[in-house]
Amino acid sequence: MTFQQVSEPYDAYDVLVVGGSGVDTVVPVGALPLPPTDSAAVPPIREAVGHTGTGVALGCAALGLTTGFVDFIGDDHPGSLVRERMAAGGVDFRPLISPHGTRRAVNLVSPDGRRTSFHDARDPLDLRMPPEHYLPALRRARHVHVSITHFARFLYDDIEALGLPVSTDLHDWDGLTEHHREFALRSDLVFLSTSGAGERIASVMREIVHEGRAQAVIATAGAGGAYLLAADDRSPRPVPAVVPSGPVVDTHGAGDAFTCGFLYGRHLGRSLEDCARLGAVAGAHACTSAGTYTDLIGPDVLRAVPGTTPPPAAPPQSAPPQSAAPHPAAPPGAGLAGPPDDRVSPAGA
Repeated sequence: MTFQQVSEPYDAYDVLVVGGSGVDTVVPVGALPLPPTDSAAVPPIREAVGHTGTGVALGCAALGLTTGFVDFIGDDHPGSLVRERMAAGGVDFRPLISPHGTRRAVNLVSPDGRRTSFHDARDPLDLRMPPEHYLPALRRARHVHVSITHFARFLYDDIEALGLPVSTDLHDWDGLTEHHREFALRSDLVFLSTSGAGERIASVMREIVHEGRAQAVIATAGAGGAYLLAADDRSPRPVPAVVPSGPVVDTHGAGDAFTCGFLYGRHLGRSLEDCARLGAVAGAHACTSAGTYTDLIGPDVLRAVPGTTPPPAAPPQSAPPQSAAPHPAAPPGAGLAGPPDDRVSPAGA
């Protein structure tokens, strides 16, 4: 099996995203769950770049963080859409071409913004990213965000060897499915939704902290807000939801926006609680626009959010992708996942 490298890295990344690109076909429906019927008329069906890695990469870049992205895509129309959107969003996308094609999803969205997603992952279990492709990017990274695509688990050894802080999003993990466990236990910041574990979410969060290396676990609960469990907490702390600035149109990408807001707060040196508050604001904002990643929140909005930890007098600014100025790599261990503190949003997963 051969792959084609199609882009080159920037000098350094505030955030490097691993895996999770794809394209969504969004189908507006009258209600969820769907009534039994052979066919139904729907409003215009949209096709757009989506999936979790895409959302985190675009969201971090929109917040001014220098962002890299390594993944597999196909030499196909969906792959072209991903490349074009990454370029337009200022993300340094370094894909390898896979003969299995670009990941797809069909998402049903009801008028109240709820959704059901049918995910076509496509990647075979033996798919591996060659170290010569991802190691140069890792060596330029201050923080790594790993999507739960199967090939990404095999980068953890090198991430740890380089002393890099790492985050992941387990989505609706029930605490039982083995696919997610390695991601959960080998990441410093772990995001997930309450929808999978339900009433067991507190015990799942405690398991992640006690058995893994997580400094904090954050479980989003949609309009119910979120929960934060830091490494020195006995029980998860509730984080209030943020009221969206407009009607809830589409919840696609709200969880990814939450992650971006949280990581941005860590970049500014804010406490875990403050980071969760920024995540809540970003997640609420994402719910007010139709489609996936069509209206990304900017840094000015998040900087205006009050918190317990004041931002630095001169907050760090990342060089934009077009800048010719060198952006020196951080020493091992530096990055977004700072010292354990405290730490959410209407976003959901």
